[in-house]
Amino acid sequence: MRSGKGGSGSVHFYRGKYQPKGGPDGGDGGRGGHIILRGNRNYWTLLHLKYRKHVIAENGQPGHKSSRTGANGKDVILDVPLGTVARNADTDEIILEILEHGEEKIIAPGGRGGLGNEHFKSATNQAPTYAQPGEPGVEEWVILELKILADVGLVGFPNAGKSTLLASLSAAKPEIADYPFTTLQPNLGIVGYRDHKSFIMADIPGIIEGASEGKGLGLRFLRHIERNAILLFTVPADAPDIVTQYNILLNECERYNPELLYKKRVLAITKADLVDDELQYLISQQLPEDVPFLFISAIAGKNLQKLKDILWETLNQDDNILPQ
Repeated sequence: MRSGKGGSGSVHFYRGKYQPKGGPDGGDGGRGGHIILRGNRNYWTLLHLKYRKHVIAENGQPGHKSSRTGANGKDVILDVPLGTVARNADTDEIILEILEHGEEKIIAPGGRGGLGNEHFKSATNQAPTYAQPGEPGVEEWVILELKILADVGLVGFPNAGKSTLLASLSAAKPEIADYPFTTLQPNLGIVGYRDHKSFIMADIPGIIEGASEGKGLGLRFLRHIERNAILLFTVPADAPDIVTQYNILLNECERYNPELLYKKRVLAITKADLVDDELQYLISQQLPEDVPFLFISAIAGKNLQKLKDILWETLNQDDNILPQ
């Protein structure tokens, strides 16, 4: 992207009918156009910017006679979804984040306009023949990425039933199939609750062991769980070792960002329709005591309302989970 160059100041001297040798009256150049990111809650993805690789703002206009300032270059405003992060493509440094609807931040400021020659007159130099050029604009490659803002983030291995659960609790229609990494991009769903309340749930692509090192879909999607208030860990009831799978997921989150351990978390044992009550009791005796858990079945509709109750209560708790 490239912001606008500032307009150059004007070198001009006043000439009137009875003033053939008037003083300097060259005006200032106009400011170059800014490139601005604006938060828009009506956008959920950055897809509308996918093919817009070059964003160029207008240059400022040069100053005019009679001390008139040149016109500012037109700003370019890019609407982005909430949770958008802008990074410098060369240094990977975060430039800014957009978190609120209507929030505007300048990502590439336009160059300032140059001063006209009227600013340089003095007692010893009453007819300056020079003015300032405009400042150049900012030209750089910027990467925009979206970190999803959601109340609840689903964390689990591929095929843990996350997409099925989201589809059962909300109107979202994620792709569901019996093979790993069915979910290739995060899906959002609004979960209705009692008395017309609601919260947002995000289905995040499956995590595998080593994801924090980039394996599987790895770092590409682990960043999305940083913005969730609650992490809902999902482990299927027919897993060989539920506790081990939960600990692997927790370990990958910690290795990616230790601060994730401070987030509230809930454990949902999915596909509970595959095990009887006796086996559920035996499994529950082995589960960690520091996290609330529930056996659910999205297909059979088992305990889905109880899950929403737990999530709502956890969302409205003031205290956070401390790392163990």
